[in-house]
Amino acid sequence: MTNTEKLKNLLENEVIPDLEVAIDELFAAIDKAKNASAEQKADLEEMRDMRTECFAMVEEIKRDEMDEEEAEELLTELVEIKTEE
Repeated sequence: MTNTEKLKNLLENEVIPDLEVAIDELFAAIDKAKNASAEQKADLEEMRDMRTECFAMVEEIKRDEMDEEEAEELLTELVEIKTEE
């Protein structure tokens, strides 16, 4: 399996779903509090931006526009982040 395939799988099967769960949980917390704090708003915007970037990476891979070296670097970075959690 190539690095681009591994990266695509990680994004589609773990990273994006995890971000969507975190976004949903934050929405629920905001709804429960009936108001969003500045920190919650910033977190929500950051998570949405990350999700958008992940979708963009998947599309780049699907269009075969990402080289293996870039995919390897991103894959390594994402695995490190997932390991820290």
